[in-house]
Amino acid sequence: MANLSVNICGVSFKNPVIAASGTYGFGREFNEVYDISCIGGISTKGMTNLPRLGNKVPRIAEGNSVILNAVGLQNPGVEHFIKYDLPFLKEKGIVIIANVAGSTLEDYGKICATLDGLVDMVELNISCPNVRAGGMALGIKPANIEEVTSLAKSNLKKTPLIVKLSPNVESITINAQAAERGGADCVSLVNTFTGMVIDLEKRKPVIANNTGGVSGAGIKPIALKMVYEAAHAVKIPVIGMGGIMTGRDALEFMCAGAKAVQVGTANFADVNAMPRIIKEMDEWLNAHDIKDVNEIVDTLKLN
Repeated sequence: MANLSVNICGVSFKNPVIAASGTYGFGREFNEVYDISCIGGISTKGMTNLPRLGNKVPRIAEGNSVILNAVGLQNPGVEHFIKYDLPFLKEKGIVIIANVAGSTLEDYGKICATLDGLVDMVELNISCPNVRAGGMALGIKPANIEEVTSLAKSNLKKTPLIVKLSPNVESITINAQAAERGGADCVSLVNTFTGMVIDLEKRKPVIANNTGGVSGAGIKPIALKMVYEAAHAVKIPVIGMGGIMTGRDALEFMCAGAKAVQVGTANFADVNAMPRIIKEMDEWLNAHDIKDVNEIVDTLKLN
């Protein structure tokens, strides 16, 4: 068996396969199917300071090789997480990444201060509409990314900070560099693309919110390119995601420069996706006589 352990910002993962935020809840339901202690880590359901009910239904729709969602960050709030979900995850011995969001800069600062030292890492979801920016996401403009990153980092004295980048931007490299300037210890990408599915009979969008975040196998080529670009634009580690369905997919992202990967929509298509992906990665590495998964990181050779 190949060595699958990786280290990111001083945090040790038993393997580089992390559950992506919003696709794995807080792990309890998947733990009923398999022991989630086998995965490298979990990026929790996106949390806010106070509980949120999320958007109106329907808020999930299917496309060809993709799904769209507009869940709207439904979550029980950070205090509920600390009391009920964090102890469960700590028992599992996996890396706990708290995915956090807010409607204002102050929201981000407060939730980061609350979680500092309690979780292994914090991941900023900056794709949410920001009320003080006229509804524009904080993750669109480089200056806003740098500002929210800096504020979050100032409230994290013990916990490394990941900034999750939106792909719906002019330049993923410039935005990755903005996060780095703001003090991010790591960036993760890509978050979902914006899209629409139409019910032709009704002449209306399927999703009540009209548009939603596009994820799934169909976005992989675009995500892979963006991960490669970001990994070569910053000096901090990159965690890649976007359409990973197999072990080969995961290794391609690492070949492009990612130190680890997050698996999301695959969990909906196959409840055992993550254990299978870990197994497939190990099998591919062994078949190619690679003893350590870190040996494949950033080995892509351009034509």
